[in-house]
Amino acid sequence: MFERFTKDARDVVHGATEHCRRSGSQSVDAGHMLLALLDREGSRASFTLAALGLAERGESVRGALEEARRRAGLTRAEADALAGLGIDVSEIVARVEEVHGVGAMSGDRKDERWRSGRRPAFGRDAKDVLEKSLRVALAHRDRYIGDEHLLLALTVLPGVAAEVLADHGVTYESATWVLYGEGQAKAG
Repeated sequence: MFERFTKDARDVVHGATEHCRRSGSQSVDAGHMLLALLDREGSRASFTLAALGLAERGESVRGALEEARRRAGLTRAEADALAGLGIDVSEIVARVEEVHGVGAMSGDRKDERWRSGRRPAFGRDAKDVLEKSLRVALAHRDRYIGDEHLLLALTVLPGVAAEVLADHGVTYESATWVLYGEGQAKAG
């Protein structure tokens, strides 16, 4: 599948692995892919994010992703559902961090020795983004998978990345409108 990726899309995948490595995470997730997209300049995805006003709110996005990592990757909807069952995720996070330190629930390991020079593996949600980006490209009759397709995939797959993007005004419909015009906003 990677032979169909443009240089921009490959750079996003590489950037996601670097974000993963720097954070000490055990695997690349959709949040790392979103962070790598935020790093891009001069690509279709970076243009789209700028047009939707996200470029200047990158720190807010990073903060929201970090907060979700502290909740062990739970979306706010999942945390709310647990609250409905009487489980206070914030209280659990506070207690775990009190004993084990800030970020303990994220599963990140700052100890570099465990990796022994290997690239981080891709988690299920990151693999889903890659697979969905292919489907999005095909739906738009695009021959190659660009970073814009990765962005569109992040907006439609359930999870923290889509929630953070939506909270910042980036949805599949808005991004598609910027990329393809209003005629294709419902495709995908």
